[in-house]
Amino acid sequence: MSLTSYLGKVGTPVSVAAVSGFVGRWFALIVVAAGGIALLVPDTFAGGTVAVPYLLMVIMLGMGMTLRVSDFAIVARRPWALLIGVAAQYVVMPGLAWLLTQTLDLPAAVAAGIILVGAAPGGTASNVMVYLAKGDTALSVAMTSVSTLLAPLLTPLLVLWLAGEYLPVDAGGLFVSIVQIVVVPVVLGVVLRAVVPRVVETILPALPLISVAGITAVVVVVVAASSETILSVGFLVVVAVVLHNLLGYGVGYAIGKSSRMPTTARRAIAIEVGMQNSGLAAGLATIHFSPAAALPAAIFSVWHNVSGSLLASYWARRDPDEARGAVLSAAPVQETGR
Repeated sequence: MSLTSYLGKVGTPVSVAAVSGFVGRWFALIVVAAGGIALLVPDTFAGGTVAVPYLLMVIMLGMGMTLRVSDFAIVARRPWALLIGVAAQYVVMPGLAWLLTQTLDLPAAVAAGIILVGAAPGGTASNVMVYLAKGDTALSVAMTSVSTLLAPLLTPLLVLWLAGEYLPVDAGGLFVSIVQIVVVPVVLGVVLRAVVPRVVETILPALPLISVAGITAVVVVVVAASSETILSVGFLVVVAVVLHNLLGYGVGYAIGKSSRMPTTARRAIAIEVGMQNSGLAAGLATIHFSPAAALPAAIFSVWHNVSGSLLASYWARRDPDEARGAVLSAAPVQETGR
């Protein structure tokens, strides 16, 4: 479907929400096309690495504006489910990343990048996928929010522990970067939602567009700056990313099932565990390691949106009489991962 025909269904004049919906729907294709261009003419974009942290700050501010204080109420209502979910997030994906780096013959920078993806918090695109999969969206939003707020502490420690054998890791620097890139913008977004809700409501329709544009720019810069690495070990990195993501879904679901959670919660945990904030991982890798270390995150950004959509579509057709879970309180930014 063309952009013109898609937007024509929304009405004239063309709305921001219509454009956001279009780019959100075709996010993976847009990023692949942009990455292909960057691979062909890398010198044009390779110098853009300095903009990566600022792009991520804007994306995380958008995430914060999609949240309400009430989204954290599940912490008091269902602490056990949230604890299991967040623990799985920070145990399963880092553990799988380490196993993959031990199994596959990868350059040190790329191996560190895979571990950084595994140690990242959940991505906000997962909230949309859980909703489409008829999962527990309240649990999903809470897991994303809590894992994001825990990231300044847990992500640097996990990267130091698991990736220290590959590259020198500045855990303190990672902590400061995550606070600056993630915590401050997210908290500011939540505050803005509480203080000036009407203003934020007018901005919300544009957030998917802003998010897709930001992640696309990050991927383009990473691909351009690591073009030589892509040409030498690109296929192996794709294999590692796909395995990392799919195993995350499977182990996450198994944890939910073994904990005797309802199907909606199992789906939420599976998707939350398997989908990472790969945009953040790419930014941190670019700042603290190298563009080559950001390559797994760039590929993950594309792949997990494709696999998440397919999984959500499959689950949406099963158990049609089962409740969707809690209603999504606000349309999250489609990253991301976002």
